[in-house]
Amino acid sequence: MSPTVVITGASAGIGRATARLYGRRGANVVLVARGEGGLRAAADEVAALGGRPLVQPADVADPAQVEAVAEVAEKEFGPIDVWINCAFSTVFAPFEEITAEEFKRVTEVTYLGFVNGTRSALKRMLPRDRGTIVQVGSALGERSIPLQSAYCGAKHAINGFTSSLRTELLHRGSNVHVTVAQMPAVNTPQFDWVRTRLSKHPMPVPPIYQPEVAARGVAYAADHPRRKQYYVGATTLATVWANRFVPALLDRYLARTGFDSQQTDRIPPAGQDNLFEPVDRERAADHGAHGAFDDSSHARSWQATLARHPAATAVGAGVAALGAVGTIRRLAS
Repeated sequence: MSPTVVITGASAGIGRATARLYGRRGANVVLVARGEGGLRAAADEVAALGGRPLVQPADVADPAQVEAVAEVAEKEFGPIDVWINCAFSTVFAPFEEITAEEFKRVTEVTYLGFVNGTRSALKRMLPRDRGTIVQVGSALGERSIPLQSAYCGAKHAINGFTSSLRTELLHRGSNVHVTVAQMPAVNTPQFDWVRTRLSKHPMPVPPIYQPEVAARGVAYAADHPRRKQYYVGATTLATVWANRFVPALLDRYLARTGFDSQQTDRIPPAGQDNLFEPVDRERAADHGAHGAFDDSSHARSWQATLARHPAATAVGAGVAALGAVGTIRRLAS
């Protein structure tokens, strides 16, 4: 029997690549996002790859819309097996240049959207005593950087919320699992449609990975949800280690480098951003999974590959430790 998987933020980026992956598995894939253009294109891809798509336009910041998605999904496909929270929004700007309305919107989508999805999933999974929830997190939920205060705050909140929920599930002996897949910098279309007040075009902090690397990490976390979190990309793990051992040094390093490393030499994007309204209302506006940084993005991650093989975990941890040492040395230089 084909599994039923709900993916929020499925119209582009990591969510889109994850939808394709589950399409190849022949899954029932419920595609959730605001932009119908991206959703329809994603549905075509899922169907072409062998899956069964269901398009559900919704704003995850609205719990009623999320609940309606869950109801339709189970009516169409039966019990939800995996719920993947991936939708987000952000603003690139110094904190004092982000309005209260903008900060609230980022929090409602990027944090409360995960809470809303988790609530609707649990409402159905707990009575059946089975199911898996995957939160698509970020290295920035472990270590904040400048110019993304709203996003970093939301990603930190997801970690705290999920840890609390996990202990509640353990207390009741539930067979419902929740895990977090912590992501590195990923080449997604968000950098072309994000709201920004930077003088140059925003970009992910290198090294950058392709969305397919992230999608494989998400699917692996869903397949093996007993671990509380998975780190995708060596830089994610090295950043976490460096933050644990030398947080003050990392603060100073990011204060010195974090502004320039998030901007290209190009002028910032002009036109509509997606903070309050989707930019892909029409089918022709589909942005796909990849952003503008294909030439500088990695299609593979040795760390993520090692993490999928338990026998190699110790080796991966050792190499990550060496990476953290290298990071620390760069901070001190």
